[in-house]
Amino acid sequence: MRIAAAQARPAWLDPDATTRIVVDHLQRAAVDGVELLAFPETFLSGYPVWVSRTGGAAFEDAGQKRAYAAYLDAAVTLDGPQVTEIVTAARDLGVFTYLGITERGAASARGTVFATLLAVDPHRGLVSAHRKLRPTYEERLVWGAGDGHGLRVHEHRSVWVGGLSCWENWMPQARHALYAGGEDVHVSVWPGSSRLTRDITRFVALEGRVYSLAAGALLSIEDIPRDFPLYEELLAAEEDGPLSYDGGSAIAGPDGEWLVEPVSGKEAIVTADVDPAQVREARQSFDPTGHYARPDVFRVQVDRRRLAAAEFLDP
Repeated sequence: MRIAAAQARPAWLDPDATTRIVVDHLQRAAVDGVELLAFPETFLSGYPVWVSRTGGAAFEDAGQKRAYAAYLDAAVTLDGPQVTEIVTAARDLGVFTYLGITERGAASARGTVFATLLAVDPHRGLVSAHRKLRPTYEERLVWGAGDGHGLRVHEHRSVWVGGLSCWENWMPQARHALYAGGEDVHVSVWPGSSRLTRDITRFVALEGRVYSLAAGALLSIEDIPRDFPLYEELLAAEEDGPLSYDGGSAIAGPDGEWLVEPVSGKEAIVTADVDPAQVREARQSFDPTGHYARPDVFRVQVDRRRLAAAEFLDP
């Protein structure tokens, strides 16, 4: 199987324009024979870059409230036109797709944004929507906490694939859940940092004896629309150091060796061919949820129910 990461610039907080970017990369990847393509964390509609650079924790700050409202308005729904168009493109092109989105919650959670990782099967459509279990540090000011509903592994052309977002790849139980699902390829999606992907991509490959694919984005101050409520504050923050997300997309084999080292500072479709037989060979010495597991000592239970604030019982 040929797998790839789409390292690109989103049209930040413009879901329709970013949808076109996603479809364009799917088309380009399909021409190159890619069968699995991963996009970065919250690529559609954008990572909340303002929070750490503009005093995002200021309570009842008028600018922060306007920024959040704009971010909420730009988030997409699972049944919305953007996701529908991408699912259709993946089907038409035959490319299994992992895509990070800002998901606007439904019903009781209409005021909340989730960092969600979609898995789109070209034959079965949207097969999972994994809401990030624990937003990291300042991300908790803008994203809601997810649940285990999307901790699922999917079979595509006899290869089993699963995915996690950013720092939840450091969560042992989350990784364990996907290894136990039978992963051959582990997808990790990131806002865009070769510093973050350099260690964990190889670590996951070695621990899980899997192919490890990391996808990161590019973003700078030039990508922020001037009508964003905190644009001037972001511009002023450039004096302390530029807003810089440099990608870091990479691929490691089940022996932990690089197939493609982290790619920094340029747009690219980062590609490698993978052989499931090498996963089976690597499991001879270590299978974390197989012959190296100790279910007699450790108990792991994964709740994969979709959780909501209320359950309405109508006649």
